Amino acid sequence: MKLRFWGSFLFVCLTAFHSGCQAQNTAALAEAARMHLPTDSSFATKLAAAALDRTQCSVRYDPAYLSLRYPGGDVPADTGVCTDEVIRAYRALGHDLQKLVHEDMGRAFSAYPKNWGLNKTDKNIDHRRVPNLQTFFKRQGAALPVTRNAEDYLPGDLITCTVAGKLPHIAMVVLAPDGGRRPWIVHNIGQGPQFEDRLFEFPLTGHYRFHP
Repeated sequence: MKLRFWGSFLFVCLTAFHSGCQAQNTAALAEAARMHLPTDSSFATKLAAAALDRTQCSVRYDPAYLSLRYPGGDVPADTGVCTDEVIRAYRALGHDLQKLVHEDMGRAFSAYPKNWGLNKTDKNIDHRRVPNLQTFFKRQGAALPVTRNAEDYLPGDLITCTVAGKLPHIAMVVLAPDGGRRPWIVHNIGQGPQFEDRLFEFPLTGHYRFHP
């Protein structure tokens, strides 16, 4: 099954969710959160800042399968899905998940999900699939316990969840605009990169801290 199928369904299902969510998704709130980030130069802080930067971008939700250059390939900058926001944040720090996932799948293809009926790697889309990212992060030793304790989730962490009952989704953890203890997330759930208080809204399936 190609990304287009589940992605299109995701867009339709979640537009309704988004309309009922807080309308405070503004660049000003993202900038407020940035002001509360630690003043260190750690990878986690830089990654959270890169995620917040993504909220300045206009992105149309588009799950189309495209042929990408390798390495460093990307869909058009004004399009993408949830995984593309994570990929772009890591690329801003010089780490290419397209290359990293492709190489790891080449080494251990049998360890990765077979949800799409493939019998070999596909550098155009493997890194853009949430289950593949989950497997990659686990194989890198980046998996952390999934809890309902907000203090367990730090800026720069990643979470995965299911929406509309079964659709996989991924988001980046950042600070709340006021620097409070309950983190917010940056993600694309159908309306482009958004900064929202939705960490625990959907059933969590993974928690990762990947600092290459």
